Amino acid sequence: MKIFGVIGWKNSGKTGLMERLVSEITSRGFSVATLKHAHHSFDVDHKGKDSYRHRAAGAGEVLLASRQRWALMHELLDEDEPSLEQLLEHLSPNDLVLIEGYKRDNHMKIEANRASTGQPLIALEDGTVRAVASDNGPRGLSVPVFDLDDTAAIADFILQEVGLGVAEMAVPDLAPPVMRDDCFALPDGVNWMPVDDALAHLERRLSTVVGEETIAVPDADGRVLSRDQVALRSNPPGKNSAMDGYGFAYGTIGSGPYVLPLVDGRAAAGEPFLGVVPKGHAIRILTGALVPEGVDTVVMEEDTRRSDGHVAFQGPVKAGANVRSAGEDVKAGQLALKAGCKLRSPDLALLTGLGIAEIAVRKRLRVGVLSTGDEIIAADGGKSAARKTYDANRPMLLSLAARWDFEAVDLGHVMDDRALLKTSLNAAVDKVDVILTSGGASAGDEDHVSALLKEEGALEAWRIALKPGRPLALGMWQGVPVFGLPGNPVAAFVCTAIFVRPSLSALSGAGWVKPQGFMVPAAFTKSKRAGRREYLRAKMADDGRVEVFKSEGSGRISGMSWADGLVELGDDAMEVDEGDPVRFIPYGSLGI
Repeated sequence: MKIFGVIGWKNSGKTGLMERLVSEITSRGFSVATLKHAHHSFDVDHKGKDSYRHRAAGAGEVLLASRQRWALMHELLDEDEPSLEQLLEHLSPNDLVLIEGYKRDNHMKIEANRASTGQPLIALEDGTVRAVASDNGPRGLSVPVFDLDDTAAIADFILQEVGLGVAEMAVPDLAPPVMRDDCFALPDGVNWMPVDDALAHLERRLSTVVGEETIAVPDADGRVLSRDQVALRSNPPGKNSAMDGYGFAYGTIGSGPYVLPLVDGRAAAGEPFLGVVPKGHAIRILTGALVPEGVDTVVMEEDTRRSDGHVAFQGPVKAGANVRSAGEDVKAGQLALKAGCKLRSPDLALLTGLGIAEIAVRKRLRVGVLSTGDEIIAADGGKSAARKTYDANRPMLLSLAARWDFEAVDLGHVMDDRALLKTSLNAAVDKVDVILTSGGASAGDEDHVSALLKEEGALEAWRIALKPGRPLALGMWQGVPVFGLPGNPVAAFVCTAIFVRPSLSALSGAGWVKPQGFMVPAAFTKSKRAGRREYLRAKMADDGRVEVFKSEGSGRISGMSWADGLVELGDDAMEVDEGDPVRFIPYGSLGI
């Protein structure tokens, strides 16, 4: 077993530190035992207790047991007090034994120290003390000095010292339950479905379908945090200067102007001043440097003049100015990010700054994209006859899936043959978590996606009150959700942006997402009938108004490329004149 000690004088904070270390280290997956040396005449049993009466009667050992625990008491009688090594032999195997007391024994230790006790540091005389945990950061030591309350950093140090390193996060490969075949089922009597109702229905029915894995933080961009993550170390880890300047003790100076003698040396980031700044003196200190003992305030360099070993500045100066407290951003043990957070570059910076090297994330959602139709072919340099249609949907949908940080899986193209389509869907089940198809989602003779899903008994042909993109086939294929999108590229694009994107987010573990839009003046006129919500390809003009594409045709692919967002017109009838406010949803808000 690995052992490490916590020592200190009376009221030094060692028992509180022991308590926090046990909690911290066991939370990382290590097993911990403790051994405490009782002070002076303290006894582990008391008069009046049954166990005391057994011992007084002459029992050499008493084993005391209850529902909560058992304890073995051994009478020393005329024997010498057992050594630490002998006591350790009585413990069951554990990853680490934390020892409180036994400061004269030859094992690695950390010393707890509170400046208010006025007791000298044991570390100055004992070479087995590997670090000091203090509430006032003594300087001039040859060992690391930690903030007494920075439990995570102290735990990191101890684990490294005893050779345990950092425990790997034990994350079981849990696969969420398969979604029910009726997850897309509409309420009885529903035929045409308003957009908001369709979105609400999907949000209620969809849940996470991917398992967990552990990865390094630098590799986690775009991944979904699967568990709440707490800070392993405070940020900042120690009290430090917020800028370049001169540090001093505020309470030791009178009214300005001030002229203070400078101590030799300086404090810089990564190079702390190993000493105490006397009262009435100042020290050169740089941004990010740990504040030396004897300093609680920093004056900006721009507000000072330095000459002949002195620094001069005017008042008034605020007590504690330009000094950042340890943990003023995030404290060790505090919740840093919640489960379900989709990690961005700033999140990786936060996690790393809090000492977190590995995290539990959701496995990346695998999104399969399948094109259907006899008329569909891959681009061939413009050589094909007009009766053929180049497959614009598949590269668009694969690109959208990748942009949304999912694993895009190309399932290829299938002709209008029901047997071939069934074979393709069967082969896709083991490769993907969700399938997007384009074409064949309506109710025509060649709409094989709808027909095949219907044969399997898991089809919901949603008729959404939406322009463009009315037909949307939703179903399950052997437990895998299938979104059957319209064949027209603009309709497929709008349905994917409005319905599929939040659905995929929910399936990935990141929860339901809603695009952010804002009201801007229209640079167009439009007469709209009631009954359907409309999405117009739109673009912000230089004057702050929003333009719309010249045609609303769902086959006009150029309009998607021309646009940088969508104008959303509500379900009711409306007349839009130039200058009227309309809701604009930029592509960026749709993750595009």
